[in-house]
Amino acid sequence: MGKLLKKFKNIKWTKKKVIILSIMLLLIVALIVVLVLCLNNKKEDVQSNNEVKEEVKKEEPKISIVDVNSKSRPYAVMINNHPTARLYHSGLQDAYIIYELIVEGGMTRYMALFKDQNTAKIGSVRSSRHYFLDYAMENDAYYVHWGWSPQAESDIKTMGINNINGLIYSGTYFYRENLNISMEHTGFTTMEMLNKASEKLKYRSETNKGLLLNYTTNEVNLSDNENSQKADEVSIRYSNSVTDKYVYDKENKYYLRFVNGKEHKDYVTGNQYHFKNIITYQVSNSSIAGDDKGRQDFNNIGSGEGYYITNGYATKIKWSKSSREEQTKYTYLDGKTIDVSDGNTFIQIQPSGQSINIVGEQENTSTVSE
Repeated sequence: MGKLLKKFKNIKWTKKKVIILSIMLLLIVALIVVLVLCLNNKKEDVQSNNEVKEEVKKEEPKISIVDVNSKSRPYAVMINNHPTARLYHSGLQDAYIIYELIVEGGMTRYMALFKDQNTAKIGSVRSSRHYFLDYAMENDAYYVHWGWSPQAESDIKTMGINNINGLIYSGTYFYRENLNISMEHTGFTTMEMLNKASEKLKYRSETNKGLLLNYTTNEVNLSDNENSQKADEVSIRYSNSVTDKYVYDKENKYYLRFVNGKEHKDYVTGNQYHFKNIITYQVSNSSIAGDDKGRQDFNNIGSGEGYYITNGYATKIKWSKSSREEQTKYTYLDGKTIDVSDGNTFIQIQPSGQSINIVGEQENTSTVSE
C-alpha cells in the first residue's frame, strides 16, 4: 500500500492527467449512483407487486349468504304458518335456510335458521314438534320456540337441547304484538333478544359442526345434467290446506314464493319472499297413537330421492340421514355432493304421496307422487 502511494506521489500531474482522472472518478460515482437507483427501483417493484397480489387476494369473491369462517351457532326459530299468522310473517328473508314440515290438521310449520344476523323482528314464533329437533341438531342450532308438544318437551329435556322457550321467557326474550287475531299467533322475538338469551343461559357459543350445505360463489348451472329439466314454475303440495308455488324471476335469478296462490310477503317490508335454492323430497308421516290432537310422527331417518332447484333448472338428487343428530346429505344421483348457489335455501320436506309439479318454458312438466 505504501509503495502504491509513493508511486502515486511521484506521478507528474499534468493538466491532461488531472482531467482524465477527474473524468474517471466522475464515471465511477455515476456508475455507483445508477446501481443504487436500480436496486431501489427493484425493491419498490417487488413491494408494489406484493401489494397488487394482496389487493387481488382481498378481492376474491366470498359467500354472501353466510360467513363460512364464522364459528357462531345459528338460531333455529319455529315459525307459525297458520293462515291467520302467515299474514304477519316477519324477518324470514334474513334466514339462510328454512325448513317446512307437516304438522297436525294438514297444516305446516317452518323452522328458520338465522346466523350472524341482526333481524329486528322474527315471527310469529310457535310451538315445537319433536321431529323439528332433528333439523336443529343437524345444524347445531339454538332451538327457539313458544311452547311444545309433549313429545317435543320430553325430547328437549332428555336430549339436552339448548332451547329458548317463549312460555318461560315471554316479556324478556319474546313479546306479544297487539294484533287483532288470536293471542297464540302474536308472539315475536328479535336477534338482539335471542343473543341476550343464549348468553344469559350460558349456552355454548361456538358451533361444533360445519355448514349443512356446500356453497359456491359460482352460479350453479344444472342445464347440462342429464337428470335436469327446466323449472320456471314449481308447485309443492303438502295437504288440502297448504300448497306452495315458486315462480322463477329470470332477471334476478331467484324464485318468488307463493302460498295457496297468494304472494308470500313480509309483514314489515311488504316485499315478496324469494329464494335462490329449493330442495324438496318426501318422507312418510303418521298420526301418533293415542294423541288427541292428531300430532304426527315422521319417518325421516333413511334415504330417498328428490329435487334440487336453482337458476331455472331442477335436477334429481338423493338425500340420506343416518340419525336424528347427523346432517342430511344431499347428492346428485352419481353420489357427488351438490354445490349450492350462494343464496338462501328453502328445504321442502313433503309427506309421501303428495305431488310436486315442475314446469318449464316448453310446458315440460314433471309430476311426482310417491
